[in-house]
Amino acid sequence: MHFLRTLRHLFDGKLDLTPFFTRQADLLCQSSDNLVRMLSSVDPEQWMRLQREVKACETQGDALLQDYREQLSERLLGSLSRSDLTTIAMSMDDCLDVIKDAAKAVQIYRPRKIDQQLQDLAQLISGEAHALRELLPMLWHIKEKATAISLQCDRVTEMEHAADDAYEEYIGYIFSEEEDLREMTKYKNLAEILEKVTDSEKHVADCVRMMVLRFLHE
Repeated sequence: MHFLRTLRHLFDGKLDLTPFFTRQADLLCQSSDNLVRMLSSVDPEQWMRLQREVKACETQGDALLQDYREQLSERLLGSLSRSDLTTIAMSMDDCLDVIKDAAKAVQIYRPRKIDQQLQDLAQLISGEAHALRELLPMLWHIKEKATAISLQCDRVTEMEHAADDAYEEYIGYIFSEEEDLREMTKYKNLAEILEKVTDSEKHVADCVRMMVLRFLHE
């Protein structure tokens, strides 16, 4: 399979797993950006097309994670923790899964409208994804970039907190303003799953933060 051959080429070498995490982060950014596009439209055909693209990213992510597991046992990782790296990789894969669920929910619910608050949540998801894309390559310079890594983790956390606030405000808004109970349920469920995505991305940053703390205290 051409995709897996490409992955194995990325794993050439004995230490630096940056290409793997970069590829994983690329998939996360691509998925989150497609989710933003879905929530900027009320066209069911566009929803279907973009949902398929999100699903394709999730499928590639599964293949990437499996190849990572196979290759990791053969690699020398130096001072970086094998278990910490695996936790980060699996947490990134979880993000792809939740974004896939969010995209599928949009297609299934077919909401009558997409409120600006839902679009804002999607933008925060994309912002966190792109912040993780900048963060993960720093792991292979963890000693020199510990402060930069910590600041980037803080950036992800700030966006997740903003998403929490936006979610709570939106739930209050729809309960007070939306009279159609069926539509209100759709909006509520969509907001919940979008907020869950931001939580999963923050979890990646938290895993990175813990890895740095353990590294600095060894």
